[in-house]
Amino acid sequence: MPVGPDREAARVKRVLATAGHVDHGKSTLVRALTGRDPDRLDQEKARGLTIELGFAWTTLPSGVDVALVDVPGHQRFIGTTLAGLGPASAVVFVVAADQGWQAQSSEHLAAVRALGIREGVLVLTRCDLADSDRQRAVQEEAQRQLSAAGLTLPACPVSVVTGKGMDALRAALDDLVDRMPAPDPGAPVRLWCDRSFTVPGAGTVVTGTLGAGTLRTGDHLTLLSGDRSREVVVRGLHSEDVAHDVVGPVSRVAVNLRRTETELAGRASVLFTPDSYAVAQVIDVALTSVDTGLPRSGRPDRHRPAPPEQAVVHVGTAGLPAHVRPLGDGQHARVTVSAPVPWHVGDLAILRDPGDRRLWSIRVLDVDPLPLRRRGAAARRAVALAESRDPAGTRLRSRSAEHPDVLARLGLPEPAGGTQVGGWLVDPAALEDWGERLAGLLRDHHAQHPLSHGIPLAEAARGLNLPEHLRPAAAGGSLPRELPDPAPHLVRHLARTAGLATTDGRVHSADGGGLGSAEAAVASVEERLRADPFAAPDRDDLAALGLGATELAAAARTGRLLRLADDIVLLPDGPARAMRELAALEQPFTLSAARQALRTTRRVAVPLLEHLDERGWTRRLDGQLRQVVR
Repeated sequence: MPVGPDREAARVKRVLATAGHVDHGKSTLVRALTGRDPDRLDQEKARGLTIELGFAWTTLPSGVDVALVDVPGHQRFIGTTLAGLGPASAVVFVVAADQGWQAQSSEHLAAVRALGIREGVLVLTRCDLADSDRQRAVQEEAQRQLSAAGLTLPACPVSVVTGKGMDALRAALDDLVDRMPAPDPGAPVRLWCDRSFTVPGAGTVVTGTLGAGTLRTGDHLTLLSGDRSREVVVRGLHSEDVAHDVVGPVSRVAVNLRRTETELAGRASVLFTPDSYAVAQVIDVALTSVDTGLPRSGRPDRHRPAPPEQAVVHVGTAGLPAHVRPLGDGQHARVTVSAPVPWHVGDLAILRDPGDRRLWSIRVLDVDPLPLRRRGAAARRAVALAESRDPAGTRLRSRSAEHPDVLARLGLPEPAGGTQVGGWLVDPAALEDWGERLAGLLRDHHAQHPLSHGIPLAEAARGLNLPEHLRPAAAGGSLPRELPDPAPHLVRHLARTAGLATTDGRVHSADGGGLGSAEAAVASVEERLRADPFAAPDRDDLAALGLGATELAAAARTGRLLRLADDIVLLPDGPARAMRELAALEQPFTLSAARQALRTTRRVAVPLLEHLDERGWTRRLDGQLRQVVR
């Protein structure tokens, strides 16, 4: 029967990975600790050699559940070893007392160091095959190697043959669990899959180490495998061979996925909470060369600090071919992996040269950065990354604007100093630049078109020349569809802060653009209408004054004249004046009566009455009669 969520949440669990040279007794130690054989394959049992990842678990004296991921020790299976170490947060480092520190001891230690693992236990196995002096010498050498890598691990000499030291090892593992930081059950899930198989009647099952977050039956997750992504539903959960409704961190977990093909969910695929990670192939990273102790062409590998152009990135359980572009200072690089990966800024991974087995630790500083297109851009990017103390602020400055949803997917808080514009965070320096650009655009426009009502918002947005990543695809950009177009909001914000105005979808100067050379002609019409409010000049009179459609539109826009149909113009208060005269007539009234009351012509009276009808001040009763609406 599934374990209830409250009981499951109260249980303390941890997952440890083994590490160490081949044939130093890692699998034998796991078997002795747990009573379970981590070697599953017939070939492994026949050869006595771990080839694939193995899994076993036990309960420590304190009641804590500990699962162990047993990794291969042979150099040919280093990719599998890194897949086992990748999701781990602590290590059981194994050194055989009769053989001492060996080549894969150094290589595994380099991987542990590169992945930022700082907690664990040093286990000296096969102590029944070494005397006390030999044990002491091997322990001192192992601790010296670990200390040089920044690890201080308690040592536990054991013999699984005699059982000596096994109780002390279990106590040391209890102490290790106490030292390990508590995982965050509320974090988004990112489960790197290390195995997949089919259960008859149940379908596809994937297994992995849940380092943070909580899984529940019915959860909707994203499954990413290579360049294929799909939404999946959790049908069932098992941990340590027991069914659960809820599994929290840190746990080994088997996840039964509803209607999912097994071939889509192999090793290196990853399950994660939708919209909680930035999925991308390109990352900017900080590089740290990690000495494996392995020679290359007779020289220690520390003499070759630069990574090759073609390498392999090991992240989680995935090992992906990658292209490496140095960014100029030897400490930063742009890495492009062969398939999309869900990243957070701050993630640690391993960059490996498959030719000479050199390792680098890489720390993710930015995800999906902008292309480096101009001369010197790589060197400038290296300087910006090196000087950054605020990854969110650095990203904002590099991209001019960023959406908070994207920062959340990167695992970053909103940076201080950004300006909120239409739901986006905008770099103040970019706002200043765009503001100057908009003001200049508007100055040039009004200089060429003095009577214009301004620039349409879309045209103004194009004039800002926003970066490609802030423009929709329809405008030649690469803005993701799920993010709102920032351009209209930016134009309105820039107009407002610059003392400009936006009216009817256009941005213009606050005075509406003015009338320029048409000022005198409009003033002449105003003087004529003040003397006789309904003696509207005809088209020829207007043309003689130089007032065409453009000038009349400008006069109407600025509130100087009221423009009716057929280029009939009155003063803005003309309709109110007309209503005073029409209200005094016997109701209903005819067009003829209205024309006489207003002392005007049919040419003016018809469009004026239609205007009053539209405003609801008068109402037509039939083809001849109207009345004032009281």
